[in-house]
Amino acid sequence: MSRRPRPRRRPVPRKAPPGPLRMLGGVLFALGAFVLVAGGWVLWTYSGPGPEAREGKVTTVVLERGSGLASIAGELAGAGVIRSRTVFMAAARLSGVAGALKAGEYEVKSGASMARILDDIRDGRVVRHLVTIPEGWTSEMAWEAVQRQPVLAGDAPVPAEGTLLPDTYQVQRGDSRSAVLQRMAQAQDELMAELWPKRQSGLPFDTPDEALTLASIVEKETGVAAERPRIAAVFVNRLRQGMRLESDPTIIYGVSKGRPLGRGLAVTEIATATPYNTYRIDGLPPTPIANPGRASIEAVLNPPQSTELFFVADGTGGHVFATTYADHQRNVARWRQLERQRAVQAGAGR
Repeated sequence: MSRRPRPRRRPVPRKAPPGPLRMLGGVLFALGAFVLVAGGWVLWTYSGPGPEAREGKVTTVVLERGSGLASIAGELAGAGVIRSRTVFMAAARLSGVAGALKAGEYEVKSGASMARILDDIRDGRVVRHLVTIPEGWTSEMAWEAVQRQPVLAGDAPVPAEGTLLPDTYQVQRGDSRSAVLQRMAQAQDELMAELWPKRQSGLPFDTPDEALTLASIVEKETGVAAERPRIAAVFVNRLRQGMRLESDPTIIYGVSKGRPLGRGLAVTEIATATPYNTYRIDGLPPTPIANPGRASIEAVLNPPQSTELFFVADGTGGHVFATTYADHQRNVARWRQLERQRAVQAGAGR
């Protein structure tokens, strides 16, 4: 029996190895994909939402003076407000702001982008703290407020009385206390340089320092803003006529350096001669008794025309004014009667 011949198996053709161009194309494709992915990650890291705050809604970061780019990037990364120290440094260099980043205290909102953080540090959008000096505070009180501000640095002597302009001042962490007090003094110097040349002619004082002294007395005599010009006019009229000022706040300054006594003046204090007791001395005391604000300074430099020479409390926080001593005595009597009535009412309420 014959057998059929077996068919021959055709050889399987082998794939030719890829050529150099195909290999290069693959490498370039892979490299391009990597660059695309890496670029997307960098872009997202820079422009996309940043890390959430570890606590609360903001993170406070303090960049010390003299910090370089690497130190700033490290501080931000350590605080957890940026995802990549390297990307931050590269972005700062590529945008040309690496040498313009400003030291200070920054509050970074939770999720803030790296782009926003870089802009804030470039523009110096630091946290601002406030120091408020109310009108009528003494220089020692103002100095104590500056001393209490924990973000300030260094120490400073107490400024001379009446040399500071009451206002609210912005400060930032690391500012020196002496520099802050100097700003307050400079603000007053600039105000006096503006107002002094515009003063009324014929005033009974000759220098800006004397004007400040009288303005400080006006400041302490009333808490009613509308009364300042009228009280200034009374004191100007008294000085012109050679009358003593007879101002209680000047006596208090001689007793306590302007600190509230918490009581009325004693008869012995009124009778005791001190350089600040304007019941006992002629003219102005030797220095201001507080730091006057702009309104009081303007009032003494341009007081309204008036013949009034006296004023006394009216029981509502303001004063009642008089031109003659007889009218003043009647006003004083009414005030004394009101004081007695209040004392009786207070006793009955106990």
